[in-house]
Amino acid sequence: MITFFNTLTRTKEPFTPHEDKIVRLYTCGPTVYHYAHIGNFRTYVFEDLLRRTLQYFGYDVQQAMNITDVDDKTIKGAIRDNVTLDAYTTPYTNAFLEDLKTLNCQDVEYRPKATDYIPDMIKMIEQLIEKGVAYKGHDGSVYFSIEKFPQYGALSHLHLDELKEGGSERVSHDEYDKERVADFVLWKGYEEERDGKIYWESPWGKGRPGWHIECSAMATSLLGPKLDIHCGAVDNIFPHHENEIAQSEACTGCKFVKTWLHSEHLIVDGRKMSKSLGNFFTLRDLLNKGYQGREIRYLLLSVHYRTQLNFTMEGLEASRHALKRLDDFVGRLQDVVPGNTEGDVNGLVTTTREKIKQALADDLNISPALAALFDLVRHANQMIDEGMIGHRGKDVLLQFLHELDELFGIFIWNQEISIPADVQEAFDKRLVARKEKNWAEADRLRAVIHSAGFQIEDTAQGPKLKKS
Repeated sequence: MITFFNTLTRTKEPFTPHEDKIVRLYTCGPTVYHYAHIGNFRTYVFEDLLRRTLQYFGYDVQQAMNITDVDDKTIKGAIRDNVTLDAYTTPYTNAFLEDLKTLNCQDVEYRPKATDYIPDMIKMIEQLIEKGVAYKGHDGSVYFSIEKFPQYGALSHLHLDELKEGGSERVSHDEYDKERVADFVLWKGYEEERDGKIYWESPWGKGRPGWHIECSAMATSLLGPKLDIHCGAVDNIFPHHENEIAQSEACTGCKFVKTWLHSEHLIVDGRKMSKSLGNFFTLRDLLNKGYQGREIRYLLLSVHYRTQLNFTMEGLEASRHALKRLDDFVGRLQDVVPGNTEGDVNGLVTTTREKIKQALADDLNISPALAALFDLVRHANQMIDEGMIGHRGKDVLLQFLHELDELFGIFIWNQEISIPADVQEAFDKRLVARKEKNWAEADRLRAVIHSAGFQIEDTAQGPKLKKS
């Protein structure tokens, strides 16, 4: 049985979806006004691990991750650059999808763009007005009246009766920092100076939807009125997710989400990520520094999602080292000469599988899961050293590693390397030098090979070249 820490109840709860073996999962995607940063990707990698874990436990995951292509920021950027909204957001959308592939995040079933669902948003707002929980303000915008939804504040644990202003305030911005509860905007009335040529027609005049209604409309349109899991970062809890609950439940009369999961912040070198501090990184920044997508992925998933992650270059180096251990083990296993005796490989695999399943079933407890994987590597290496891996054991281990790769997404298999002619020539000459016991020449050629980014690995079949 899987248990998750539900933000709504602030307790670990056994997870059971509304429909047996089908999980309806909604994850808040990016606002495509710029390239996503590594703090964003910490959340997306956590959500990918969640998806893979649910699949590992036999669930059919139906996931929607939205693309917010219309909000205050995207409109401001399009007007500044004097381009259409689509022309402004499309490059950032494509970059985001490319970044997800670089981090080996699985594709999802639905990836709706907000601008494609504006009719659904208008319909939902009309229903909220009909139910008496939304109203048109003097500014031409439509607002949700939080006083008409007594449960407001349950997710973020804010209490309406403790607030002096109650619902007398209105907030028309998509985002607001301080914890002030107020009637929030569902439809923003058009203002030429602010919105330029970007608007849609509605029963309330020209304008565009508020950020919060976008997710409710897309989620319920694609997945239905009852979601099993809704995810995001902790800064989405209030106001975004709180407002999603209010407008969705007021509209449908159903409990919107069964289980809420939120990932903690990522900090860099112990400080909040900030461009002014010089510690603000996009994925591309790290790739340009020579790191691989899977090295970044490993670091982002290696710390429990509800624990603040301190991102450092030393941490990336540690990720590189950990993955090299796995790569070396896979290579050694693929090249192993089967021994004369068979160790208890099945027992090792069964024990490791149970440890990993037990850890991930406990609210995605990733640390003991990865520890179990590296324990398997250590024990299997000992068995290879002792000649206790036969043909069957080799196949069982490789099959299990492929199984775990579906879960973690961090392995590489049979990586074909292109060896430059001069490196191959140096390697061949070194073999001759060693055969002639010309050790000085052999050492010189090894240095040439190393300087070209390759290394020589001694195997049971003899020396071979591999990338450093």
